[in-house]
Amino acid sequence: MKDMPILPAPRHRARIKKPTWIIILVLLVSVFLVCAYIYPPHNSTACYVFSSNGCKGISRWHPPAPARDLTDDEIASRVVIRDILSTLPTQSMKRKIAFLFLTPGSLPFEMLWDKFFNGHEGRFSVYVHASKVKTVHFSRYFINREIHSDKVAWGKISMVDAERRLLANALKDPDNQHFVLLSDSCIPLHDFDYVYNYLMHTNLSFVDCFEDPGPHGSGRYSEQMLPEVEKHDFRKGAQWFTMKRQHALIVMADSLYYSKFRDYCKPGMDGRKNCYSDEHYLPTFFHMLDPAGIANWSVTHVDWSEGKWHPRSYKAQDVTNGLLKNITSVVESLHVTSAERKEIQVRPCIWNGMQRPCYLFARKFLPETLDNLLLLFSNYTTI
Repeated sequence: MKDMPILPAPRHRARIKKPTWIIILVLLVSVFLVCAYIYPPHNSTACYVFSSNGCKGISRWHPPAPARDLTDDEIASRVVIRDILSTLPTQSMKRKIAFLFLTPGSLPFEMLWDKFFNGHEGRFSVYVHASKVKTVHFSRYFINREIHSDKVAWGKISMVDAERRLLANALKDPDNQHFVLLSDSCIPLHDFDYVYNYLMHTNLSFVDCFEDPGPHGSGRYSEQMLPEVEKHDFRKGAQWFTMKRQHALIVMADSLYYSKFRDYCKPGMDGRKNCYSDEHYLPTFFHMLDPAGIANWSVTHVDWSEGKWHPRSYKAQDVTNGLLKNITSVVESLHVTSAERKEIQVRPCIWNGMQRPCYLFARKFLPETLDNLLLLFSNYTTI
């Protein structure tokens, strides 16, 4: 033993400290993203953490499902629509909103709209489609603003025809960049500047659109719409839209999908079903062709709380500053399905990534409310 060489003791090197917390953080983030990809959130709160478009934005992470072969007509239609949507909007130094009034006759709130428009000349234009009676106008903003009109029947394709007629006339002016469809019972809820900024400073169209699996939703679908319109794409929504110019152009360019609703969505379809094209054509059209380009709610408020076939009508005694403030403070849109077990669909009104009040206009106000509205206008439209 004593003859064994004595080896020098090994040197102990100081261990290099690894950034353990960074590794753990990277691992956690990676796991989180993988889980979100495989199991995307489906409730509205979680969805909006990821995207202002909600679950619709999350769905884009998945590769598209294999599509069926499109018909020749579909290919031709979609090529035109794709090119319109990918073309930059017309550059205009005088960007205007076109207000499209769809009315059977006179406009009882013409003087209220006069007050709304006053002082903002050059930032708006007015078009009136009077389907029954040639009207006498009292406001300078409405004189000589009537377009060639035709008869309109409730629930029939003539309602959609009137909307398209208004859009066609308004599109002739290249300065018109956003288009608002209004009825004779509509009133403004905010001042002009608020409405102008709300519509012009976003890239969305406010087209109402939701899925209703009940008899008054997909129950109105006809298989005669196949192959171009499939049942899982069939949507419902209020007809009172606002839309950007590109969307107005694709509506005017469309004949394929329009013809499906003209022929197979009408009262008395298949012997029993009543389908109303003004409630289904545009929601289905945009859901199929540009779902990310619409907000899925209408900026025109209407009260369906009474559960009747028609929404609540406001009388003179109903019109108070409190009522109008309540409507303008709503920040969530609500849809109720017609299924036996009614589902209430609630979603936040997201404008440019922020939750904002949903409504710019409201309807069904009776003509007798005009005096009260004129009296309250400067108060309830103040932000």
